[in-house]
Amino acid sequence: MTVTSGTPAGYAPMTREERKVIIASSAGTVFEWYDFYLAGSLAANIAATFVPGTNDTAKFIFVLFGFAAGFAVRPFGALVFGRLGDLIGRKYTFLVTMTLMGISTFVVGLLPGYASIGYAAPVIFIICRLAQGLALGGEYGGAATYVAEHAPHGRRGFYTSWIQTTATVGLFLSLLVILSLRLSMSPESFAAWGWRVPFLLSILLLGFSLWIRLQLSESPAFQKMKAEGTRSKAPLTEAFGRWENAKIALIALLGGTAGQAVVWYCGQFYALFFLTQTLKVDGTTANLLIAFGLLIGTPFFVFFGWLSDKIGRKPILIAGCLIAAATYFPLFELIARTANPKLIEATTNVTINITADPAECGTLFDPVGVRVFTRPCDVIRRTLATNSMHYELKPGPAGSPVTVAVNGTDVPTADNTGAAVVAAAQAAGYPKAGDPSIVKQPSVGGVLTDSRTLTLIGLLFVLVLYVTMVYGPIAALLVELFPTRIRYTGMSLPYHIGNGWFGGFLPPTAFAIVAASGNIFSGLWYPIVVALMTVVIGLIFLPETKDRNIEDWH
Repeated sequence: MTVTSGTPAGYAPMTREERKVIIASSAGTVFEWYDFYLAGSLAANIAATFVPGTNDTAKFIFVLFGFAAGFAVRPFGALVFGRLGDLIGRKYTFLVTMTLMGISTFVVGLLPGYASIGYAAPVIFIICRLAQGLALGGEYGGAATYVAEHAPHGRRGFYTSWIQTTATVGLFLSLLVILSLRLSMSPESFAAWGWRVPFLLSILLLGFSLWIRLQLSESPAFQKMKAEGTRSKAPLTEAFGRWENAKIALIALLGGTAGQAVVWYCGQFYALFFLTQTLKVDGTTANLLIAFGLLIGTPFFVFFGWLSDKIGRKPILIAGCLIAAATYFPLFELIARTANPKLIEATTNVTINITADPAECGTLFDPVGVRVFTRPCDVIRRTLATNSMHYELKPGPAGSPVTVAVNGTDVPTADNTGAAVVAAAQAAGYPKAGDPSIVKQPSVGGVLTDSRTLTLIGLLFVLVLYVTMVYGPIAALLVELFPTRIRYTGMSLPYHIGNGWFGGFLPPTAFAIVAASGNIFSGLWYPIVVALMTVVIGLIFLPETKDRNIEDWH
C-alpha cells in the first residue's frame, strides 16, 4: 500500500451532490446524537423513575453509569459495524445503526417505571443504553468515512467538520426540546410524564433520517475498490492483527482521540453536571446556559476543520488539549464563583476537619453507585461531598471514634449520617440548595439580560471552543490514517475507545474523585492528565496527514 501526497492548486466550489452527501450524513448523525444525549440531559428524571432507593446521589450516579455504559460498548459496535462497512459498504451499514438507535430510544420513552415493573425497569433501561452504544459505535465511522471519501483532496478537513458539528448540534437539539417542554408545563407534569416526550419524538426523526439517507449512493472510493476486487476479506485481522496497522490505531487512540474525548466531554457534559450537581443551579437555567454556549461555539467546528486543511490536523489538536489542561482549574473556579459565590466563599471561610482512625476510613470511589457505606468516617465524608462541602481528613489514634469540627467547634456525630455536620456547615456559611445567591434565570430573556448568566455563557463558550479545536479536525485525521480497505474498521475502534471509554466515563469518574477527596474541583484532574498524555504522545508519534491523497490508497 502506498500513500501519495500533494496539495491541489485550487478549490472547486462544492457541488450539489457533495452538499447532499454532507446534509444527509449530518442529519442522520444529528438524530443519533440527539437520541444518545437524552439520557445524560434527563439523568435526574430517569433516576427518579427507573432506579429504586432513597439515596438521590447513588441513584444519579447509577444513571450516569448507565449513560457511560452506552459509551463502554461503543468500541464493540465499532468492531461489528466497522467490519460490515468495509465488507458490504458504508451506506447500508449506517442505515442499520440508525434504525437500532431510533428503536432503542423510543423504547425508553415507553418504558414503565420501577413502581410498575420493579427491577425490570432499570435492567431494560441499561439494555437500551447498550443497544444505543452499539449503534453509535457503527454510525460515526460510517458517516465520517462516507463524507471524507466524497470530499475533494485538500478539503477533507472542511467537509468532515460538518459531521463534527453533529454531536454538539444533537446535544443542542436535545436541550432545546427539553427546555421547550420545561417552559411549557409545570415542573410536576414534566417530572411525571413530560420528560418522556423527547424520547418518543425520536421515532419521527428516525423516519426522516432514513428517508434522506436512502437517497444516497455508495461512496466512490468503496465502489472503485469493489470493482477492482481489492476489498479486505478480513478487515478486523488486517486492521488490528498486523502490527503496522495496529500501531497506527494505538497512536491514534493515545495521541489523538483520548485527549480529544476528555476535552469534549469536560466542555459539554461535565460542565452541565458541575452546574447542576455541584453548584446546585436549577436544571432549566443550567440547560439554557449550556445551550447558548453551544450555539455560539458550534460554527468553530467548521472553522477549525477548514484551518486544518491549511496548517494541519496535528497542531490544532495538540494545542487544544494543551490549552484546556492549562486552564481548566481557573475556568471552573470562575464558573463556580459566578454561579454560586457563597459556596466558594464557604470553601475558604468554613473549615471542616474530620479526625478518624485511618483504618476506619476507606476509599469512596464508587462510580456505579452500588456500594453501601456503613463506617461513620465514610458516611460522613460522602454526605459532605454530596452537599459540595470541602473537608480535610486528619489521622486519629488507633481505635479512636470519628470526630468532626466545623470552624474549630465540635459537632455531634452520634447519628453517623453527617446530617448534623451539614447543618453546622450551613450555619457557618455554606448555602443550601435553592439559596437566593445561586444564579437562577429560567427564561431566555432572563438569561440574556442578566450579567451573571452572560458571564457564565462566556465561560462555557470558552470550554466549547476547546472542544471545537480538538474535535473539528479529528475525523479527517482518522480517515487519512487508514487505507480504504480497512478505513471504516481502522478509524472506528480508536475513535470509540477514546470517546466511549476515556470520554464516556469522565462524568462518573470525576464525581467519584470529588466524593473521595472532598474537593469540588478535584475531578478535573482526570481530563487534565489524559489531555496531557495525548499532548506528549501526539507530539512524538502522531503523523501529520493533511496532504495524503486517499482516493487511490487501497
